[in-house]
Amino acid sequence: MSDPSTIRAAVLDRPGVPTRIEALELVPPGPGEVRVRMAAAGVCHSDLHVRDGDWDREGPIVMGHEGSAVVEALGDGVAHAFPGLRPGVLVALSWLIPCGRCRSCRAGRVWNCSDSPSYTHRMPSGRAALRRAGGGDVLTYCAIGTFADRQNVPAAAAIPVPDGTPPEVAALIGCCVTTGAGAALKTAEVRAGSSVAVIGLGGVGLSCVMGAAIAGAARIVAVDRVAAKLDLARIVGATDVVLAAADGETTVAAIRDATDGGPDTCFEAIGLPATIEQAIACLPTGATACLVGMTPFGARASFEPFPFVDGGRRILGSNYGSADPAADFPRYAALHLAGRLPAERLVTARIGLDDLEDAFAAMRRGEGVRSMIRFD
Repeated sequence: MSDPSTIRAAVLDRPGVPTRIEALELVPPGPGEVRVRMAAAGVCHSDLHVRDGDWDREGPIVMGHEGSAVVEALGDGVAHAFPGLRPGVLVALSWLIPCGRCRSCRAGRVWNCSDSPSYTHRMPSGRAALRRAGGGDVLTYCAIGTFADRQNVPAAAAIPVPDGTPPEVAALIGCCVTTGAGAALKTAEVRAGSSVAVIGLGGVGLSCVMGAAIAGAARIVAVDRVAAKLDLARIVGATDVVLAAADGETTVAAIRDATDGGPDTCFEAIGLPATIEQAIACLPTGATACLVGMTPFGARASFEPFPFVDGGRRILGSNYGSADPAADFPRYAALHLAGRLPAERLVTARIGLDDLEDAFAAMRRGEGVRSMIRFD
């Protein structure tokens, strides 16, 4: 444990340039840290935002924030503070660990933590977990950097999941499932018997569909411009589908027609100003638009205030599905094992680490739902 280990990882020197696969030195886990062997990592649209320069991030940095891993070694103090963590345990990795001190954490809203060490892309101690052989720190995205075959992560980010949870499902629970299903179950609190529309059927949008189905929504309308994604939405719980038109007004009209005048809750799961505006425009009186998709920095959407206020409509922002990862990750895994959360359907391609740039290109073209990097 005294010598650093060599790992393979996808490194981004700065936003807007291609990633490179590099050999890096992984230092031993420090106090409060866990060394893990990555099992599976999903390629998320947030990774693409950073890769393409939509979001500014410090570099060099190992990309990836959706993953599952097997615990290899514990740093000092971990066994006592986190008794569920031991070598051989499968964990889902959380890209947000609460600071426990800020206003949101004190109020129990850990998903809104404003001072999470995850946002520094370093370990909670402030050190980087990785370095290049010639010297120089390499950061890890959200302190977990899942596009690597092994990694050090904060112990608080490693959440054990129930026995029998498939590694790919555990990885998806680490981001898109929790973000989407939680938006329906926790942020918007979809009511049994209500109507729901979901605009955008990537991993997060399809997870919104699954969450609405678990909540007992009577009508779930899935909206996308790709017919294959509409077929998949039906499999995971949608009752109706709308093939999005080039004209936004046509799409809004189709959503209204499918929901008796408009859905009680409309989820926007893409992060585009045009579709955000459609989610708001399709609402009947008293209804809610829940914004889940992440836009590029600086993007703006607009709506007409008078009918919005006069009709008692609402807009909710949903970050990480209002998740408390330590409590919610095992809950979503249990729902999967019970057959109620078919998250495995989201994986449409299995790839190696060297295929990452091809996965980004497919995402830009709107192909598939989730590319999953396997490390076995």
